[in-house]
Amino acid sequence: MSEWVRYKYATVQGLSVFYREAGSPSNPALVLLHGFPSSSHMFRELLPLLADRFYLIAPDYPGFGYSNMPSISDFSYTFEQFSLIIEQLLDQLSIPKFILYCHDYGGPVGFRLAVRHPHRVRGFIIQNSVVNFEGLGTPFDVFKALWKHPDARTQQEFAATVTSFDFTKKQYFTGACYPERVSPDGPYMDQMFLNRPGNQEIQVALGYDYRKNVEQYPIWQQYLRTYQPPVLVVWGRNDFIFTLKGAEFFERELKCVATHLLCGGHFVLEEASYVTAMLIKNFFDSTCTDVFNTKLEFPVR
Repeated sequence: MSEWVRYKYATVQGLSVFYREAGSPSNPALVLLHGFPSSSHMFRELLPLLADRFYLIAPDYPGFGYSNMPSISDFSYTFEQFSLIIEQLLDQLSIPKFILYCHDYGGPVGFRLAVRHPHRVRGFIIQNSVVNFEGLGTPFDVFKALWKHPDARTQQEFAATVTSFDFTKKQYFTGACYPERVSPDGPYMDQMFLNRPGNQEIQVALGYDYRKNVEQYPIWQQYLRTYQPPVLVVWGRNDFIFTLKGAEFFERELKCVATHLLCGGHFVLEEASYVTAMLIKNFFDSTCTDVFNTKLEFPVR
């Protein structure tokens, strides 16, 4: 039964936070942090494949998926706040140490958590998420315009672009090597949540806050150089949102790192969940990081 996915809710900061759970709590914990515009739904095929070796927690951020969606006047939609929500959820679940799986928006959430608690992080899986400015692709032009002039016009342009169904579908299908493997459920489900009244304002707030992630890049880079966590990079090589320079940074700066450029786009798990699961198991059973047989310890700052 440990391979079954369980669907649960927890109350964090007064909000109902949805998360998917699989595997035994006696296994190493792996926390899966989703990207935009998705939710824990993006990990639906991966979770059962990893449940025999890991204890898996895949939450939805507030405003995404099945978690509560308070208005922007009632909740601070920032990546810092998301990271605090995840931290408090893990504390509630009594998970002291964990591996972080970071996709897209999951990177800014995960690296904030890691910088605050470096001794709790046993490693990373990076799927198309960056810690360097060179990793930002052309779609970030609309973000940069918002950062420069956050007026009503640029906010409207940002919302019209990033919350459109055309852009949602593009994220799933552009660069896909086997588009027939990409289920239409993902983009349609994501768009359903994006279309909720008030959600455009939430996405604008997060888009503007993303500038603070860029400001944090030097801090995250220094964290990686100092603590040298094991990092597995599993990257959709045809991604149009993040460039390959984002993937190359980890390979260049870290000692215990493996990079796999998979044939696919931004949501490469739609095509390669099985391959990704095998790569994760092999990496975390390797000589530089064996979470199955040893306890990794990192110095406390």
